[in-house]
Order: sequence, then structure tokens, then C-alpha cells
Amino acid sequence: QPRLVESGGGLVQPGESLRLSCAASGITFSNYDMTWYRQPPGKERELVASITQATLLTNYGDSVRGRFTISRDNAKKTVSLQMNSLEPEDTAMYYCNAKSPFSTKYNYWGQGTQVTVSG
Repeated sequence: QPRLVESGGGLVQPGESLRLSCAASGITFSNYDMTWYRQPPGKERELVASITQATLLTNYGDSVRGRFTISRDNAKKTVSLQMNSLEPEDTAMYYCNAKSPFSTKYNYWGQGTQVTVSG
């Protein structure tokens, strides 16, 4: 059974850092493009960062480019999001997504981890 479990969220002050992790199981992790999305309160879900399965090509949302870094460890089946210089606008539920580039049938989501930037 495919499963994604996010961790690392929490409450931080502006300017601080957090590192989110997403652990995958039940899938051939190296075959999936991995993406972090977020959904701020009262707003739609938006792309934060993605990394492809083969070429490790990364892509970032405009609001986080230069502050966030996505990485993956295929051996450990994890994808991470290093978030620096956090801002109150980064407050959101952060979700991990695994999507196969070979079939739209294989698209999985985690339950999310809350990030709150306040202070």
C-alpha cells in the first residue's frame, strides 16, 4: 500500500529555518517525481518545490525560490525540503506528493505537516 508520511513541521519565528521530510513506502520511490505543495489557511494548494525522478531537475515556486531547497535520497526513500528565512506568509499545511511520470494512475499524497511562522 503506497504511503507518504511528512514530518518536521512546527511553530517558528520569522527568519528561522525548518526542514521537512517525507518518507515513502509501498512504491518504487526512484520512479516517482516528488513535489512539495502547501495550502495556506483559506487559500488554494500551491506548488512549493519539485524534483524529478531521473534527472533530479528541481523547480520552485516564485515565492520560495532562493530560500527553500528540495532534495531526495532514493536509497532512504525520502524527500526533504529545507526552508530558510521563513516568513509569516509561509504558514501553511505542507503536503508531499509522489507522481509517476509514466502514468497518471500513480499519484499519491501524504496527510500533511503544519508549518506556522509567527512571532
